[in-house]
Amino acid sequence: MTDPARPSPESLLKAAKKETRGRLKIFLGAAPGVGKTFEMLRQGAEMLRQGVDVVAGIVETHGRVETEALVGPFEILPRRAIERGSHTLKEFDIDAMLARRPRVALIDELAHTNAPGSRHPKRWQDVEELRDAGIDVLTTLNIQHIESLNDVVAGFTRVRVRETVPDAILDDAEIEVVDLPPDELIERLKAGKVYVPHEATRALGHFFSKSNLSALRELALRRAAQAVDRSLLDHVELVGASGNWAVGERVVVAVGDQPGGDALIRAAKRFADAMRAPWTAVTVETPRSATLGEAARTRMAAALKLATSLGAGIATVPARSVLDGLRAHILETRATAVVIGKSRRSWWFELRHGSVVDQLVRELDDVAIHVVPVSLAPAPDGETAVRRPSALRGIAAGLGMVAATTAGAVALHPIVGSNSIDLIYLLPIIATATLFGLRPSLVASLAAALAYNFFFLPPLYTFTISDPQNVVTLLVLIVVAVVASQLTGRLKREATIGARTASENAALAAFGQRLASVSDETGTAAAVCEEVARLLSVSTVLFARDDATIAPIGASPPDPTLGAIDMAAAEWSFDRGEISGRDSGTLTSSDWQFHPLETALGVLGVLGIAPDGSGDPVPADKRILFTTLLGQAALAHERLRLEANAREVGALKQRDDLRATLLSSMGHDLKTPLTAVVAAADALAAEHGESATTATLKGEARRLRRVFDDLVEMTRIEANALVVKREATDLTDAIAAAAHDLRAELVRHSLILDVPPTLPLVEADPRMLHHILINLLGNAAKFSKPGSPITVQARRLPDQMVLSVLDEGPGLPIGRETSLFDRFTRVDGDDMSGGTGLGLAIVKGFADAMGLTATASNRDPSGAAFSITWPEAGIRRIAE
Repeated sequence: MTDPARPSPESLLKAAKKETRGRLKIFLGAAPGVGKTFEMLRQGAEMLRQGVDVVAGIVETHGRVETEALVGPFEILPRRAIERGSHTLKEFDIDAMLARRPRVALIDELAHTNAPGSRHPKRWQDVEELRDAGIDVLTTLNIQHIESLNDVVAGFTRVRVRETVPDAILDDAEIEVVDLPPDELIERLKAGKVYVPHEATRALGHFFSKSNLSALRELALRRAAQAVDRSLLDHVELVGASGNWAVGERVVVAVGDQPGGDALIRAAKRFADAMRAPWTAVTVETPRSATLGEAARTRMAAALKLATSLGAGIATVPARSVLDGLRAHILETRATAVVIGKSRRSWWFELRHGSVVDQLVRELDDVAIHVVPVSLAPAPDGETAVRRPSALRGIAAGLGMVAATTAGAVALHPIVGSNSIDLIYLLPIIATATLFGLRPSLVASLAAALAYNFFFLPPLYTFTISDPQNVVTLLVLIVVAVVASQLTGRLKREATIGARTASENAALAAFGQRLASVSDETGTAAAVCEEVARLLSVSTVLFARDDATIAPIGASPPDPTLGAIDMAAAEWSFDRGEISGRDSGTLTSSDWQFHPLETALGVLGVLGIAPDGSGDPVPADKRILFTTLLGQAALAHERLRLEANAREVGALKQRDDLRATLLSSMGHDLKTPLTAVVAAADALAAEHGESATTATLKGEARRLRRVFDDLVEMTRIEANALVVKREATDLTDAIAAAAHDLRAELVRHSLILDVPPTLPLVEADPRMLHHILINLLGNAAKFSKPGSPITVQARRLPDQMVLSVLDEGPGLPIGRETSLFDRFTRVDGDDMSGGTGLGLAIVKGFADAMGLTATASNRDPSGAAFSITWPEAGIRRIAE
């Protein structure tokens, strides 16, 4: 794994899998209008000229003349018709493409959501099926549709797109950025080359502002650079080439046990931020690590904790030496820069141990080595860098074994002679190295040499050697003893590290299997607490949120003692997603240290740990293990939450389907008899004259008919079956038509029209706008006192036009101005008015379909205002 010239087995398997699938090329743009579809068609046409079988599956030209001209040479598959109520929707026909089976398919708008009834809910899933069939795909995508960047884009554009594509799709694709400077894109928008005028739904002062376009452009270029970097590394690993081959920077900081680790971590953080690069804090676990003192381990744990809080990844590399571990990790991760500390050492120390910094500089030609001076502070009184609790005991045991061997050798001397005695002395040396380490074995080696000289080399019982040959024998014995003790000690330490690593890996595997077998939150919490307590020798407790408070759902041992400070620390971790409690920066007087279980769904739990003694809750040598356990626990709770959400979504879908069926049935089946009732009431009035009875009958029948009309329209909105037919509309005529249809409801009110005659026409679907005005005027009449005026006001503002219906009723409940547009939502007292709670939901649905904005607010001193807003793009063409 550490040989850079050896191809990666994982890369070979990944390449073999890619060979069986079609290629995917994504034309990535920062915003609509940069020319993605144009470039896709241009490259497709070039393939056609080269004899490649290219078929256009679906191409969205949006009425652009230049784009439509490029579609001509291609074979275009007919779209599949999907019936939705009384409307027919057209979607990409994946079955026709699979049956046609071209070499390359052109599929526009990768993030598109397919109509209900399609095989896949998303178009990117259609593309994946085409690739599985061996068909290459060219497609287009805007940067705001990438799942991981959705929140980032919404943060500065104030527009959140609902159609997203998983990042994994881009990781397996070739990406070509289609770029256009913001100024040129704005000019294209003004010239009508981005949208045809009646489809322009974003004003230049909002989404298409220069600042937004510049930020989107930077995101697109950075995401493409990441894809190129990943693709390059995959190729390098596949061919086994050496070097870092970096398109993007990758920073590694080496963390040791010496003082000054916190300064080193902060320096690495500043460097990584300046390079805008991911960074990793690495510790190398060598045989020496087992002899480190508690203070050194605490320093390492603090440095790793600081690195984690600053956003670094952490890694522990087992190796024979620090140099070997760092070099292997740098080569494996293709790091481009290493941040390492260097303290002042004596020449004698560097002569014996060498300099890791100097050796890295000599061996890593393609890696930048950033050296941070670190002051080597003297250890406090009583602190030792290395633990040696068993050194004296090991020396005593080694000397005892040498003495026992000498006694045995004296007894065997008459039988085996002097020539074989020296080999016998290797036994206590190897045994001492195996049991007690290197230094006791070196003492045992010296004692064995002296004993052999004293008891077996003439002249006997002196340390004098008369025969030069015996001098050579003695020296060889000493050298062999020293080498054997070193090798034995090293093998023991490496075996200890390997055994511990294997034990931890086995524990993690068993932990994962146990979590996978549990299907409820309480069982998962119990498994997490018991496993963490067993592996780290700590007490554990796991909290989950119950309504507005948090409560423990698992603990090991059961019934933990938690005080007010402990509960406050757990609340802090839950609310802030940060570590709190003991040895943290918040509520440190707590006996527990709390770690949030962070997931993509937020913080789903908090795990508290408390050591039996006064040490660090998570020792340095267990920090990687604990981080992994914490991650698996978070994933287990996320899985449970997603499964619960999936069950709820399934139940909601069944309920919505039933409700939609019921609404559709009521709206259509009862409309015909209601029409007959209205006709009968009109006939009675014509035959016997208008009376209070016939007037009431006609009024209530008309109101009931509007209820059924609302049910039908709500069904169409929920089925996404609205077809918008925009045309130039005079607001004065639209208001007059709505007032005429509501003359019976408005008879007790004075209607004030505040619509200047100089207002330009607006783009709207006349039927939808009529329904909007009917609902708003009817709502105002229902909640206004008899005799109070209702005002319809229209105003032309610098970048929009606002049409408002104003009443002098009781107003809206504070804080519910937005929720009133939800389905079946009624204000207090609406039950007495006979409202269905659908009128404002229909207003919102129709407004959204036409690209308009519906809002509600309170008036001063009393009354409500409901407004419909046209953006500049909806009135500019008509105004000019």
